[in-house]
Amino acid sequence: MAMAIRFPITILAMALILFAAPPLSAGFTPAKVGAKDKCPVCGMFVAKYPDFVAQVRFRDGSTFYFDGAKDMFKFYLDPSRYLPGRKVADIVAAFVTSYYDLVMVDAISAWYVVGSDVYGPMGRELIPFAREAEAREFLKDHKGKRIVRFREVTPAVLRPLD
Repeated sequence: MAMAIRFPITILAMALILFAAPPLSAGFTPAKVGAKDKCPVCGMFVAKYPDFVAQVRFRDGSTFYFDGAKDMFKFYLDPSRYLPGRKVADIVAAFVTSYYDLVMVDAISAWYVVGSDVYGPMGRELIPFAREAEAREFLKDHKGKRIVRFREVTPAVLRPLD
């Protein structure tokens, strides 16, 4: 007789949201960061670091900006920790700045290099790329440890970056 594996309901709900949802940023374009926009994770003024800006947009139209992909993922994995009442299910778009192009790209379709010798505003960082080939080249050139996709970023991936 096969044994059933039980998952905590929050993990199951998160999996359903991540894998059943349409592309996160479909139909949205990135918003422009303002001079007074602060990262809800660390409190830094985001506009000072345009080469690393990331953002998430909620169903209600509000947009929050981050000084790098690492803080965006910290927020995405637990939004109510940083903004009580916010839920992942209400996020309709997320964007990161592609390292070589310096343009905002959909966070889900991006490729992220972990553990490189390139640091962001908050130190060690997930370095995003629009294309896999760029990520692979950067990984080799900058002593990266591995490449991950959006759905592979977990607290365990982020922990060594702090």
